[in-house]
Amino acid sequence: MEVLKIATAGSVDDGKSTLIGRILYDTKSLTTDKLEAIEKTSKQRGYDYLDFSLATDGLVAEREQGITIDVAHIYFSTAKKSYIIADTPGHVEYTRNMVTGASTSQASIILIDARKGVIEQTNRHFFINNLLRIKDVVVAINKMDLVDYSEEIYNKIKADFEDLMSKRDYQGQKITFIPVSALKGDNVVNKTDKMSWYEGQTLLEHLEEIDKADIFNIGTPRFPVQYVVRPKTEDFHDFRGYAGKVYGGNLTVGDDIVVLPSQTKSKIKDIYFYDEKYETASRRSSVTITLENDINVSRGDMIVKDGDLPTIDKQFTANVCWMDSNQLTAGSKYIVQHGINKVLAKVDTIHHKIHPDYSGIDTEVFGLGVNDIASITFKLNKPIFYDQFKNHRTNGSFILIDPQTNNTVGAGFIQ
Repeated sequence: MEVLKIATAGSVDDGKSTLIGRILYDTKSLTTDKLEAIEKTSKQRGYDYLDFSLATDGLVAEREQGITIDVAHIYFSTAKKSYIIADTPGHVEYTRNMVTGASTSQASIILIDARKGVIEQTNRHFFINNLLRIKDVVVAINKMDLVDYSEEIYNKIKADFEDLMSKRDYQGQKITFIPVSALKGDNVVNKTDKMSWYEGQTLLEHLEEIDKADIFNIGTPRFPVQYVVRPKTEDFHDFRGYAGKVYGGNLTVGDDIVVLPSQTKSKIKDIYFYDEKYETASRRSSVTITLENDINVSRGDMIVKDGDLPTIDKQFTANVCWMDSNQLTAGSKYIVQHGINKVLAKVDTIHHKIHPDYSGIDTEVFGLGVNDIASITFKLNKPIFYDQFKNHRTNGSFILIDPQTNNTVGAGFIQ
């Protein structure tokens, strides 16, 4: 079954956790004991409604404060698709959590409180979606029941958000506006008759119709070798295959290929999925490839099409989201993990800090604190083979690891 990963973002009290809880409830994805617990807790708190945020806010501090702090992944399925929702916190101090949750998502839901409209945090949420090149973004204008389901207010918020869209540098996004009430269930899973002026789809209907061909970046095929398969059995004594996942495009039997970093050339002989042979390995499929020539290929190498090579260099510039309490400064050394490979890197230049609310950049930067985003040039101790993030999300991204603590301290997107 097709799997769709969705990131959610919303400011404090926009009703994000309630929206997710409502989806789970209306799709009958809540277990009986979970539903009973929600009913019991809602009654204990004196509510005359079910508090669906209890379905997602798992930390004690989250339930007590009624806010989302950590990134939670919620799973549910319909007859058509399986969904993974990254419920990310919307507070400014949790920017790194938002980046983490959105980094592996193919679609996003940005919530706006109909009473408040577009606020500074909305700018931040849209900026992160733009930075991470998420192609399908739903702007869910929530709490319409508290503004009497006003079409005028909906249109005002839509116009304000369209002004914000003019500031983006990535134009490949599809933006869909849907007025909802998560608490009442209006236009979430089921269509409401309280907003007859709205003729579009419900939130779930929109998600159900997202075509995966429209949300993945179509790029050039990249095949990082995860494992060299050498069974050495009687039946497969001389078998030598290379297992991994295809990213960006398709690979086909007979394709002329180049193995990086050695730049040795060969041709694809066979493509296996377990014990079955295929003519083509489509993007995002995990397969084993054999080559015509018996050449040296190791874990961490990359197989690409001949004439379609990535950049091979010991230096690159990237936008980095800093996630550690210790500052990043020029001259600092980190481990760059780019796909399978790890290389030692030195911070060469911090060009500028980017304000994620579209208010500009700061060129007087001497270090990065937690949640800061900046453009940085790194120098490496050996070459890596990379693409620009805007052209290839997988081969254009990396993480930074502190060699002293082994903590992941940053996420980067190569420019």
